[in-house]
Amino acid sequence: MNPSLEMKGITKRFPGVMANQGIDLTLYPGEIHALLGENGAGKSTLMNILTGIYVPNEGSIHIRGRQVNIKNPKSAVSMGIGMVHQHFKLIEPLTVAENVLLCFGKLPIILDKKMMEGQIREYSEKFKLEVDPGAKIWQLSVGEQQRVEILKQLFLGVEFLILDEPTSVLTPQETVELFKTLRTMADHGKTVLFITHKLYEVVTFSDRITVLRDGRSVDTGLTRAIDRKALTRLMVGRDIADITPVREDLSERAVALCLEGVTAMGDKGTPALKDVSFEIRAGEILGIAGVAGNGQKELSEVIAGLRRTMSGKIRLYKTELTGATPRSIFRAGVAFIPEDRMETGLVGSLNMPDNTMLRDYDSEACNQGGFLKKREIIRRTKEFVQLYDIKNTGINKPVSLMSGGNLQKLLIAREVNTRPKVLVAAYPVHGVDVGATEVIHNILLKQRAQGSAILLISEDLEELFNICDRVAAINSGRITGIVKIGTVTQDTYDEVGRMMLGYEQDEDSPEMPAPVHAAFQEGTVL
Repeated sequence: MNPSLEMKGITKRFPGVMANQGIDLTLYPGEIHALLGENGAGKSTLMNILTGIYVPNEGSIHIRGRQVNIKNPKSAVSMGIGMVHQHFKLIEPLTVAENVLLCFGKLPIILDKKMMEGQIREYSEKFKLEVDPGAKIWQLSVGEQQRVEILKQLFLGVEFLILDEPTSVLTPQETVELFKTLRTMADHGKTVLFITHKLYEVVTFSDRITVLRDGRSVDTGLTRAIDRKALTRLMVGRDIADITPVREDLSERAVALCLEGVTAMGDKGTPALKDVSFEIRAGEILGIAGVAGNGQKELSEVIAGLRRTMSGKIRLYKTELTGATPRSIFRAGVAFIPEDRMETGLVGSLNMPDNTMLRDYDSEACNQGGFLKKREIIRRTKEFVQLYDIKNTGINKPVSLMSGGNLQKLLIAREVNTRPKVLVAAYPVHGVDVGATEVIHNILLKQRAQGSAILLISEDLEELFNICDRVAAINSGRITGIVKIGTVTQDTYDEVGRMMLGYEQDEDSPEMPAPVHAAFQEGTVL
């Protein structure tokens, strides 16, 4: 079979940075191709070249054997190349049909909405993209909004569809449905390329894999011919140890954090948390699973004191925290890793030592008689750098110059240095690569071993099942059930997935699609 698209010897330089160096990428019609690599490996730059955002310094692009010049995004679309970004580009007050219409450069003077809605239904049926053309975007689930983005690309006539982290906001069941759609598209001769950090998606749903490392393509091969450990080794250049925490009976441990009937308002003026109750014992990791926007942010902020409760109680051991200030909650022993590291966690314009003392500038470790102990603060910062392998261009330079994974390690180092009784970690490995993920997970497990109670919020069920003792599902601000993690089976994924969709634990619900996870697909090499 002849390739449908080839990128040959692609090199892209930025001032002081070699983002891509001689990368080769070959795509075939009818395949689902996975693109893997750590943060900074060159994936985004390569896709920006393919979609016309950047122009390469060297190399060429060929479509069906003919060399093409992709000058800008418009020319990429004209050649059949389209991309669905991680953050959707939809206008919420408009309908599905209106959003699809807007993707065309020129619109007719008189819009025929009925005809457009009919065409959308035809595409929906052909590619199994179930969506109501007359529904407004704000009325749709996240999975349905993603289908609209794919429909937009289909209406533009794309033959090469690129998806960036397509499942980061989906439940396990929605993930399966998405890849069913992508397989249908591939069966119609289209080429699908997706970028992801989730290795189980790669080994379950892709046909071939290309791995990038340090701006170079290190290998391309058939999915069935490679296992996950080999993939990790290709990505980071070394083996990543499996994390297998010892799960003990914690029923005799003291309850470190207790929430009773907590209700809180969201930013839109409506209740975002509704009668939330749970306990976390000392030395336990409780995971919170749910699609983003179901109350996770508000839950973490309520515990950290950044958001007021309307009703309910929060206790740290026997200390009442309800209504307490963030500083008093921190002093009581609650550390907080927020989901937005650069907006809430760190100050980009400040250097590393300044950021490390934001939480305890008035403590004995940093302050003596109203004067900062700068030598001690710098010494501690250097200790963080060495202990947590935080790569930087100089501790006195603004942290905004650091990569996302290293920013996250700096933030976590600052919080765990306080030896917290409770650690609230919201998406601690979101957007970081495999190597940084290993470091961060080991930090959390070390805190667990030292007796800290940890609330871990994540959208990645594999992450939660790997390191948590129990996992609770949240939907529309309600806790729909809590599962104790022992031996993880397909039923475990299905049960938590149902609860993420809003079904109460043990409640009858429609049969969900399977398989959700590669480990339970017969014949898959793991």
